[in-house]
Amino acid sequence: MSNKTISGFSKLPKPDKVKWVAEQFFQNPAEATQELMRWWNPDEEQQRLLDGFSENTLSNFPMPFGIAPNFMINGKVYAVPMVIEESSVVAAASSAAKYWLDRGGFHAKVLGTKKLGQVHFSWNGDVRKLESVFEELKTELLQDAAPITANMEKRGGGVTGIELLDFTVQEPRYYQLKVSFETCDSMGANFINSVLECFAKTLDRFIATHPVFDDGERDVSIIMSILSNYTPECLVRAWVECPVDKLGPFNNGLSAAELAEKFRKAVRIAYLDPHRATTHNKGIFNGVDAVVLATANDFRAVEAGCHTYAARDGHYRSLSHCTIENGIFRFWLDLPLALGTVGGLTKLHPIAKLSLEMLGNPSAEELMMIIASTGLAQNFAAVRSLVTTGIQAGHMKMHLANILNHLGANAAEAAEAMQYFEGKAVSFTAVREYLEGVRG
Repeated sequence: MSNKTISGFSKLPKPDKVKWVAEQFFQNPAEATQELMRWWNPDEEQQRLLDGFSENTLSNFPMPFGIAPNFMINGKVYAVPMVIEESSVVAAASSAAKYWLDRGGFHAKVLGTKKLGQVHFSWNGDVRKLESVFEELKTELLQDAAPITANMEKRGGGVTGIELLDFTVQEPRYYQLKVSFETCDSMGANFINSVLECFAKTLDRFIATHPVFDDGERDVSIIMSILSNYTPECLVRAWVECPVDKLGPFNNGLSAAELAEKFRKAVRIAYLDPHRATTHNKGIFNGVDAVVLATANDFRAVEAGCHTYAARDGHYRSLSHCTIENGIFRFWLDLPLALGTVGGLTKLHPIAKLSLEMLGNPSAEELMMIIASTGLAQNFAAVRSLVTTGIQAGHMKMHLANILNHLGANAAEAAEAMQYFEGKAVSFTAVREYLEGVRG
């Protein structure tokens, strides 16, 4: 057995975990240990909190925490917290926010807040019999789950619908209970899954004991009970609009009307071509994920649901849209966002708590509107750059800054290098040679 395998790793104290990993997987164990331990939080209580978020933790992984100011959404101004490591994203969102501040700001509204879960089961009985007693089943499902749903119902949420779906044409004996939920300001994953698992037990007992079923119909096999991260009815819309002549002009000589039409065409291309749509939507998620992370929500669930929504007609398309009608430029997107502002890590992660306070401790619906607006701002900034100066101007400026940091340039050297490389091609070799020349 290789000495790179281990039994009982999860039970080791964290220093022993670090020691074993460093000795087994690094050429310089002492250096690796020092680097891993360097990022431990000096506040032991805070570090214990962070260690509790995941398993087998060795260290912390710092990410930049910044803000995009000047976001006016529905007449209210926000400084939006963003956690992201990619250069130029926060700058682009800030630029778009400032641009639209003078043009009416962002508008947003929540179109729905329904979330979904499913109990998947196999059964070889007569579905017409189950349909005939389905109202009885629903009553028992809700009664048995009442201890779980009581607190959520007090806040105005709970189970809002139960459907029986028959998939036996596609897969023999396969049925599903499709359950809809309202979870208020909670994302609700644990609540939904607990209710679904309770429903599964009730379904099993109901079919096993109800007199409408014959002995040969009493055997139900529960396959799984789980929420769905696809929430097309937990939907938010964000948009900007203004007269076309208020869009410009621009430094490169492009008129407002020319910009509007190029912008509309670029968005239309992303609707038609999945290759372009993928990159187009990635730009939206530069903004969306950064705020989702800053507020300790689940960016994997958000991305999975939104990408499914982008392909809901069987063709992967852009999530944003643009029209020019009667002299009005309008740019908008719809996103399915299942978010929470209470529960989970939102009140446990120390920086997430600050993020939510910075945003005025929003409800889940308000956070949906803030995040959708940030995604739209990011998308606007990216498309505007693409159809005017090109995307690389801003990227290369930040790329230069990263190279200078890597090469240890001081503040004076960095400032001179920024000026020197204005309009020049930036590469690691070119920057290194420039610094070598400056230094001697």
